[in-house]
Amino acid sequence: MQVEVSNEQELLEVSESLEAYIIKAAGLTSEFAGGDPAGEASIVLIDDAHIQELNKSYRAMDCATDVLSFALMESNEAEPQILGLDEDHLLGDVFISLETAQRQAIEYGHSLTREIVFLAVHGMLHLLGYDHQIESDTLIMRQKEEEIMGKLDLRRE
Repeated sequence: MQVEVSNEQELLEVSESLEAYIIKAAGLTSEFAGGDPAGEASIVLIDDAHIQELNKSYRAMDCATDVLSFALMESNEAEPQILGLDEDHLLGDVFISLETAQRQAIEYGHSLTREIVFLAVHGMLHLLGYDHQIESDTLIMRQKEEEIMGKLDLRRE
Protein backbone atom coordinates (compact mmCIF):
# COMPACT_ATOMS: atom_id res chain seq x y z
CA MET A 1 0.00 0.00 0.00
CA GLN A 2 1.39 3.35 -1.02
CA VAL A 3 0.24 6.28 1.10
CA GLU A 4 1.19 9.91 0.69
CA VAL A 5 0.69 12.27 3.63
CA SER A 6 0.40 15.99 2.85
CA ASN A 7 0.33 18.67 5.52
CA GLU A 8 -1.67 21.60 4.18
CA GLN A 9 -2.24 23.42 7.46
CA GLU A 10 0.01 25.65 9.55
CA LEU A 11 -1.65 25.63 12.97
CA LEU A 12 -0.12 22.44 14.38
CA GLU A 13 3.32 20.96 13.85
CA VAL A 14 3.36 17.60 12.10
CA SER A 15 6.43 15.54 12.90
CA GLU A 16 8.02 12.96 10.63
CA SER A 17 7.19 10.32 13.24
CA LEU A 18 3.48 11.26 13.11
CA GLU A 19 3.54 11.03 9.32
CA ALA A 20 5.21 7.61 9.58
CA TYR A 21 2.54 6.48 12.08
CA ILE A 22 -0.23 7.60 9.71
CA ILE A 23 1.37 5.72 6.82
CA LYS A 24 1.78 2.59 8.95
CA ALA A 25 -1.86 2.83 10.09
CA ALA A 26 -3.13 3.26 6.53
CA GLY A 27 -1.16 0.25 5.34
CA LEU A 28 -2.35 -1.90 8.23
CA THR A 29 -5.93 -0.81 7.60
CA SER A 30 -5.66 -1.84 3.98
CA GLU A 31 -4.17 -5.19 4.99
CA PHE A 32 -6.87 -5.90 7.61
CA ALA A 33 -9.68 -4.78 5.33
CA GLY A 34 -8.59 -6.83 2.33
CA GLY A 35 -7.31 -3.90 0.30
CA ASP A 36 -5.11 -4.19 -2.76
CA PRO A 37 -1.43 -4.32 -1.71
CA ALA A 38 -0.68 -2.17 -4.77
CA GLY A 39 -3.32 0.38 -3.73
CA GLU A 40 -2.58 4.08 -3.43
CA ALA A 41 -4.17 6.69 -1.20
CA SER A 42 -3.45 10.17 0.05
CA ILE A 43 -4.08 11.54 3.50
CA VAL A 44 -4.26 15.31 3.67
CA LEU A 45 -3.94 17.17 6.97
CA ILE A 46 -5.90 20.42 6.91
CA ASP A 47 -7.54 22.98 9.20
CA ASP A 48 -11.19 23.53 10.13
CA ALA A 49 -11.76 26.25 7.51
CA HIS A 50 -10.60 23.95 4.70
CA ILE A 51 -12.59 20.91 5.87
CA GLN A 52 -15.67 23.08 6.37
CA GLU A 53 -15.34 24.25 2.76
CA LEU A 54 -15.08 20.63 1.55
CA ASN A 55 -17.97 19.53 3.76
CA LYS A 56 -20.15 22.33 2.41
CA SER A 57 -19.20 21.70 -1.22
CA TYR A 58 -19.53 17.92 -1.23
CA ARG A 59 -21.98 17.11 1.55
CA ALA A 60 -24.03 20.35 1.76
CA MET A 61 -23.08 20.64 5.44
CA ASP A 62 -21.71 24.07 6.36
CA CYS A 63 -19.63 23.02 9.35
CA ALA A 64 -16.24 21.63 10.18
CA THR A 65 -15.89 17.90 10.72
CA ASP A 66 -13.04 15.63 11.74
CA VAL A 67 -12.51 13.49 8.64
CA LEU A 68 -13.80 13.26 5.07
CA SER A 69 -13.06 10.46 2.63
CA PHE A 70 -13.38 10.66 -1.13
CA ALA A 71 -13.18 7.23 -2.70
CA LEU A 72 -12.24 7.19 -6.38
CA MET A 73 -13.93 3.84 -6.93
CA GLU A 74 -17.31 5.34 -6.10
CA SER A 75 -18.82 6.43 -9.35
CA ASN A 76 -22.06 6.76 -11.20
CA GLU A 77 -23.01 6.41 -14.84
CA ALA A 78 -23.24 10.18 -15.31
CA GLU A 79 -19.51 10.64 -14.70
CA PRO A 80 -17.30 10.79 -17.78
CA GLN A 81 -14.82 7.98 -18.26
CA ILE A 82 -11.18 9.04 -18.13
CA LEU A 83 -9.36 7.42 -21.01
CA GLY A 84 -5.70 6.48 -20.82
CA LEU A 85 -5.51 6.56 -17.02
CA ASP A 86 -5.15 3.35 -15.02
CA GLU A 87 -7.08 4.05 -11.83
CA ASP A 88 -7.33 0.42 -10.70
CA HIS A 89 -5.07 0.96 -7.72
CA LEU A 90 -6.10 4.50 -6.74
CA LEU A 91 -8.30 4.39 -3.64
CA GLY A 92 -8.86 8.08 -3.05
CA ASP A 93 -8.19 10.83 -0.54
CA VAL A 94 -8.74 11.23 3.19
CA PHE A 95 -8.86 14.75 4.65
CA ILE A 96 -8.32 15.18 8.40
CA SER A 97 -8.84 18.45 10.26
CA LEU A 98 -6.07 18.71 12.83
CA GLU A 99 -7.96 21.45 14.66
CA THR A 100 -10.95 19.18 15.20
CA ALA A 101 -8.67 16.23 16.00
CA GLN A 102 -6.97 18.32 18.70
CA ARG A 103 -10.31 19.26 20.31
CA GLN A 104 -11.50 15.65 20.19
CA ALA A 105 -8.27 14.33 21.71
CA ILE A 106 -8.78 16.66 24.67
CA GLU A 107 -12.48 15.76 24.91
CA TYR A 108 -11.78 12.00 24.82
CA GLY A 109 -8.76 12.24 27.12
CA HIS A 110 -6.15 10.71 24.84
CA SER A 111 -3.20 11.88 22.78
CA LEU A 112 -3.45 13.91 19.61
CA THR A 113 -1.41 11.20 17.86
CA ARG A 114 -4.01 8.57 18.80
CA GLU A 115 -6.85 10.76 17.53
CA ILE A 116 -5.16 11.56 14.20
CA VAL A 117 -4.21 7.93 13.61
CA PHE A 118 -7.76 6.81 14.48
CA LEU A 119 -9.19 9.31 11.98
CA ALA A 120 -6.75 8.02 9.33
CA VAL A 121 -7.90 4.44 10.01
CA HIS A 122 -11.55 5.52 9.89
CA GLY A 123 -11.05 7.39 6.63
CA MET A 124 -9.13 4.53 5.05
CA LEU A 125 -11.92 2.10 5.95
CA HIS A 126 -14.32 4.36 4.07
CA LEU A 127 -12.03 4.28 1.03
CA LEU A 128 -12.06 0.49 1.27
CA GLY A 129 -15.86 0.35 1.19
CA TYR A 130 -16.81 0.34 4.88
CA ASP A 131 -19.65 2.55 6.00
CA HIS A 132 -21.68 3.40 9.08
CA GLN A 133 -25.05 4.39 7.67
CA ILE A 134 -26.86 1.47 9.30
CA GLU A 135 -26.24 0.00 12.75
CA SER A 136 -24.97 -3.41 11.61
CA ASP A 137 -22.38 -1.75 9.34
CA THR A 138 -21.38 0.59 12.15
CA LEU A 139 -20.65 -2.37 14.44
CA ILE A 140 -18.48 -4.03 11.79
CA MET A 141 -16.58 -0.80 11.12
CA ARG A 142 -16.04 -0.11 14.84
CA GLN A 143 -14.74 -3.65 15.36
CA LYS A 144 -12.21 -3.20 12.52
CA GLU A 145 -11.14 0.17 13.92
CA GLU A 146 -10.57 -1.26 17.39
CA GLU A 147 -8.68 -4.25 16.00
CA ILE A 148 -6.37 -2.05 13.92
CA MET A 149 -5.81 0.47 16.72
CA GLY A 150 -4.93 -2.44 19.03
CA LYS A 151 -2.34 -3.68 16.55
CA LEU A 152 -0.87 -0.17 16.53
CA ASP A 153 -0.79 -0.12 20.37
CA LEU A 154 -3.20 2.81 20.37
CA ARG A 155 -6.16 1.30 22.21
CA ARG A 156 -8.68 3.49 23.99
CA GLU A 157 -7.33 4.70 27.30
